[in-house]
Amino acid sequence: MIELKAGLVGTATTIVNENNIAQTMKSGALPVFATPAMCALMEEAACAAVKESLEEGMGSVGISLSISHDRATAVGAEVTATATLTAVEGRKLVFAVEAKDSKGSIGKGTHERFIINNEKFMSKL
Repeated sequence: MIELKAGLVGTATTIVNENNIAQTMKSGALPVFATPAMCALMEEAACAAVKESLEEGMGSVGISLSISHDRATAVGAEVTATATLTAVEGRKLVFAVEAKDSKGSIGKGTHERFIINNEKFMSKL
């Protein structure tokens, strides 16, 4: 396992399409990139940032997300989320997250995840 420390960065990219627009996701009435889709992309980027640093059988779960969705993005556009690990507090991981399209930032905020043992976590359900 690589030591988890501030500065790790992960990214995730998607194309805005019928599956991730507000109309389809029921988060609005317009055919624009949905806020829930942006949240998921930010979480995907955070997972990517630490994936190689976790021991086998370990994972992370999201525990909080505080973001703003500042600008709409049209169908066909590419959106990339970046997550930068800013703090490690025991098993809690804190990330700065941002999503951008070709015109610049569309949303940003903070995201927290908690490191878990996958098998133990699932056995509690």
